[in-house]
Amino acid sequence: MLDKSRTVFPLRDRLLESERLMEQTGCYDGVTELCLRREDPLKFETLHTKLRAACVSAREMARRISASPGVREVGEMVVAIYTPEGDAIALSNGIMVHVHTMSRFIKWMIRNGYEEAPGIADGDIFANNDAFIGTVQVPDVMDVMPIFHSGRLVGWVGAVCHELEAGGITPGGDVCLAQERFTEGLFVCAEKVGHNDELRRDYVIRCERNLRMPIYWVLDEKAKVASCIDMRESVKALIDEIGVDYWEKLSKEFIEEGRRAQLARTRQLTVPGIYRGHTFYGHVTEGKPGFQPLGPADWLYNIPLEMEIGTDGKITLDFEGTQPWGYHSMNCTPAGMDGGMFVTLTQHMNFEGLVNDGAWMATELKLPEGTWTNPDNEQAATATSWALLLPAYGVFQRMLSRSFVARGFVEEAFVGQVNSPMIEMGGESQYGTQFGMAHFECAAAGSGALAIKDGLDTAYVGWNPESDMGNIEIWEQSMPMLYIGRAIVPNSGGAGKYRGGCSFASTWLLNRTEHLRLVTSEHSSRVFDNGGMCGGYPAPTCQKHRAVRGSDIHERAAAGLPLAHAPGTDPLHSDLEVLGGEQILVEGPYITAPHKAGDVFTHSYNGGGGYGDVLERDPAKTAWDVENGFLTPQAAAIFGIVLRDGLDGRPEPDLEATERRRAEMRAERIARAVPVSEWMARERLRIEKADFAPEVRNMFASAMRLSQKFSDEFSRFWGVDGKAIFLGGSK
Repeated sequence: MLDKSRTVFPLRDRLLESERLMEQTGCYDGVTELCLRREDPLKFETLHTKLRAACVSAREMARRISASPGVREVGEMVVAIYTPEGDAIALSNGIMVHVHTMSRFIKWMIRNGYEEAPGIADGDIFANNDAFIGTVQVPDVMDVMPIFHSGRLVGWVGAVCHELEAGGITPGGDVCLAQERFTEGLFVCAEKVGHNDELRRDYVIRCERNLRMPIYWVLDEKAKVASCIDMRESVKALIDEIGVDYWEKLSKEFIEEGRRAQLARTRQLTVPGIYRGHTFYGHVTEGKPGFQPLGPADWLYNIPLEMEIGTDGKITLDFEGTQPWGYHSMNCTPAGMDGGMFVTLTQHMNFEGLVNDGAWMATELKLPEGTWTNPDNEQAATATSWALLLPAYGVFQRMLSRSFVARGFVEEAFVGQVNSPMIEMGGESQYGTQFGMAHFECAAAGSGALAIKDGLDTAYVGWNPESDMGNIEIWEQSMPMLYIGRAIVPNSGGAGKYRGGCSFASTWLLNRTEHLRLVTSEHSSRVFDNGGMCGGYPAPTCQKHRAVRGSDIHERAAAGLPLAHAPGTDPLHSDLEVLGGEQILVEGPYITAPHKAGDVFTHSYNGGGGYGDVLERDPAKTAWDVENGFLTPQAAAIFGIVLRDGLDGRPEPDLEATERRRAEMRAERIARAVPVSEWMARERLRIEKADFAPEVRNMFASAMRLSQKFSDEFSRFWGVDGKAIFLGGSK
């Protein structure tokens, strides 16, 4: 327990006092002057670097001993150091989305009296994966340990790993068929799971008996504990060097400096004002087994976003007008929304590494109660919360980029992160045992374009700034599937002056199993959620996945005949048809009937949106894209680029023909154009008749039912009575 004789306040009182001082002074914990920094700036920065290095070192050590290819190969892990009140001081690289979610977890325990019961002692281990306490989704399992020095609580250390199996209604971690909390898998709700630096045996037994593949979870728990112990000892050694009083002042100043640095950076890079953006997310599952028995099978979500940048540099995001939470797995919690803000800031404004909870304190999120961002029912499922979280923060990135461009920092503009479908699987492994896992090669999708160059191909997702698809051989050890090939998906990047990054497709041969189920999740079925910017096109969506049941691939291989290694580029005919068997084409999301050895399956991921006018694209870049399979020759026409065969047979641009074609396309644009007033009048007639698809009508009705502000603005903008049209009543 805490040594109360050396503690000025009980922990809960200390947290409340810190928050009171922040409210009173506007500075973290009332730190109005960075005295230590002013007295010895070199020492100040050196100590910050030491803490950062300790976090990075602990993470890399834990990655090396992790059982999970998601952690070891893809880097789905982060570690951080916190104040006694639970505010992040320093953090490692990795999945930084979880730095502030761990802060919420620590504060939740403090507010709920854990100091008294179950008690907080040196060597204790606390774990959580409850999003309503502090994480994003069930597979994001976090462990924290207190740091005591001379009997005094001086901080916390924490680590998060994303687990590949969570024991939910479907195998894997992101349980897309969950419609209520009760089907998401194994919950650990702010529990003390260990003491004396050891995990409790009964906790390990619970994991072993409630997970399809407990080796990932259990050994990752041990890896996280090892990283926490390593960081804890590094902090204690540093305190031995500088003294506990200096440490407590230093940690507070680090956070206040982070808050001020975020405000200063916002003032430097952006233009104050109000920015608005919009995206949508649609899910089409009608008739697909297992989907949506409690809610509508097909639905559309409206995600309007307003960003206000104050003259002081504070960024406020307002989600007013978005949809209510639903009986699906894609709801989020305030903790998850905080995490989305934190990981976005660390990539776009605080990428030098010296970042902590101070950056988050320089922002504000307005999350209307009852929406998918802030459910008013803690039984709501959050298993695939990234499905809505990513498109929302993609809008935030594009609004930030508009402000960068307005300020003149064109090179900072970035179209935004990518919502890419994940594939999960389970059944009988190649070793004859039950298994379940999420395949994290989806961490290498195509990024959005930049304002100065094309997006990254197969190298980016928003939730992991160090995206890596992992080695084929490691994934093959963990699942009963052998890779036939990986291939670029042509045309998967949104068109523009600079195109979005392209994604890839994997093709597998099922191996040594008689039962394998495949599930996809977390992407919009028929709605463009990876938008473009400044005239750039969105990335394509509506993924199509192909399978071959009962292929003759083994016979063809034995005879030395050609094999198919990818679906190919022909939208009407797949290269997989050469393998015989039953050819299946499925639109995601879906869960398949069981596959078995000899079947072939392919899965593709999403690209990013484009930037700028397609008619300004460099013809030479398009010729290179066609030559290297990033673009089909037919798709080159969208850029107004005319290609011809060069002397060496490779495509090259016909510059004169391209100039003529682009002139024609610009003339066609002008001929099709109508005044805005005329377009609005035509659309107003549609609105008055509610001439929309049922999903669109339901979308507007639910937004108006939940938000008076949205209803008023919609009605005022279009000059109609929105509630009367969509709800059948008067305002």
